[in-house]
Amino acid sequence: CLNVGCIPSKALLHTAKIISEAREAAAFGVEFGRPQIDLEKLRSWKHKVVSQLTNGLKGLAKQRKVEILRGAGSFLDPNRLAVETDTGVRVVAFEHAIIAAGSQAVTLPGLPQDPRIMDSTSALQLEAVPDRLLVIGGGIIGLELATVYHELGAGITVVEMLDSLIPGADADVIKPLYKRIRKQYENIFLGTRVSNISAGKRLEVRFEGPGAPDKDSFDRVLVAVGRSPNGHAVGADKAGVRVDERGFIPVDKQQRTNVPHIFAIGDIAGQPMLAHKATHEGKVAAEVAAGVKSAFDATVIPSVAYTDPEVAWAGVTEASAAREGISYGKGIFPWAASGRSLSLGRNEGITKLLFEEATGRIIGAGICGPGAGELIAEAALAIEMGCDAHDIGLTIHPH
Repeated sequence: CLNVGCIPSKALLHTAKIISEAREAAAFGVEFGRPQIDLEKLRSWKHKVVSQLTNGLKGLAKQRKVEILRGAGSFLDPNRLAVETDTGVRVVAFEHAIIAAGSQAVTLPGLPQDPRIMDSTSALQLEAVPDRLLVIGGGIIGLELATVYHELGAGITVVEMLDSLIPGADADVIKPLYKRIRKQYENIFLGTRVSNISAGKRLEVRFEGPGAPDKDSFDRVLVAVGRSPNGHAVGADKAGVRVDERGFIPVDKQQRTNVPHIFAIGDIAGQPMLAHKATHEGKVAAEVAAGVKSAFDATVIPSVAYTDPEVAWAGVTEASAAREGISYGKGIFPWAASGRSLSLGRNEGITKLLFEEATGRIIGAGICGPGAGELIAEAALAIEMGCDAHDIGLTIHPH
């Protein structure tokens, strides 16, 4: 999250938002000149944000007498770890261990080794803004980076193997985003896969799917088809820790692995692979290791795509309710009727709430529009607190 994930991406997304809002202000009678983008300065600013936070963590660790070893760690047995550092191998003995080894970007087989084919980590380096960028994968990571590169001047094509963008969110919640970026981007191909990429003067890409051409050429390609947990990279088997075939380490509600004194948190401990879930799990694991009676007991974990507009959801979706046979009622509010959104010049958003039919309790929410990532927190709290529609109606909001 901090080094190659949400923090650098949000720094760049903030830049994209400023460019977008400056351009859109022309409709209000306020015009700015074409932005002059200094990529080196932008990279330096992003690096400064990351460095400030990493140095802050080092300071917190030092205050609490936490020793940090930099290197590659691998278990030797259930109570020892070997760490390969710059100065040699150091063996660390432990009573408890928390595995937080994260995940890495998934690569597609058969692609040529070419620096113009990027994953999310290299895309965040912002080495250049291509004239034409192909984004393979219409999930959160791919669309967030597409947002950045689009505002910096790249022509964007998105290809997604499934029939909708951002799998996991309901189609009606995604619709405002889809309608907006369909006008902004060169192409969005759904139900389509990339069958081959050949590297020449440009990257020649072949497609298979309805509506897509047989081939097209791009200056750069971003592969954003998901992330793979690093469960097989830490020698967990030598500690007796079970790792499944995908690299996830199964844990219980206390974050314990099958070896009771070894815990796992974050991406490596299962879906959803989100930093705010990992933070909560880390707190639980630390408390349990310290002898506190604690468990991971979150009713919902919100998800957010910091695209433009943002998409956020928490709890039950209509798709999951249908799968699980949950009876529900729903309320949908179009932002075209919101004075706040009209004053922003952005009326495309929606808010959807799902309620348990028998009790009227809120069980799910989906929001699409500017600021959806902040707004979803209120819905998540309402679900955690067991609020019903009447409780929400009684809550007075500032206007």
